Amino acid sequence: MKGTVLQRPGRWLTWGATMGEVAATLPGDELLADPDIVSTRAVTIDASPEAVWPWLVQMGSGRGGAYTYDWIENLFGLDMHSADEILPQFQDLAVGDELPLGKNGPALRVEILDPGRTLAFRSADGAWVWAFHLRPHRAGTRLISRNRMALAGSPRPARIAYRLVMEPGSLIMERRMLLGIKQRAEGAS
Repeated sequence: MKGTVLQRPGRWLTWGATMGEVAATLPGDELLADPDIVSTRAVTIDASPEAVWPWLVQMGSGRGGAYTYDWIENLFGLDMHSADEILPQFQDLAVGDELPLGKNGPALRVEILDPGRTLAFRSADGAWVWAFHLRPHRAGTRLISRNRMALAGSPRPARIAYRLVMEPGSLIMERRMLLGIKQRAEGAS
């Protein structure tokens, strides 16, 4: 039902996030004001937000990868090769830049770039917003990833398939990504 966010409690859509993070309004939420699905996942990193930021801005196909299971990403032709070091050639990201998902895939456009704090992307069709938030936490950082998706107009079988396949799959991949960023940022600090 449009207007009702299908955010169920539990680990599928909220892995690692506190209830406060799940409930918070974050920069980028306004880019898709009426989503059908919201996921908020998070991890604590023993490194400063400034040490985590370079790993975020170099993400993408043909760039620094996604720090997840590259072999799975590449089954879908996404050309992901997760870097284990900061790549200077991919550190100059700007609002308006478009990052393709694979060589022929749709683009994600940079909508918000607040260095050391928020990086938000929106799909070309406007139906998906993916935002990363860095928040100081004790001596380190909370990295919060929020996805907002509109499924309106999708046929019912596609919405059911999303629930049964994509939600668990996105948890597996995003959990690995968050832990991959954590591992890299902590190792570089």
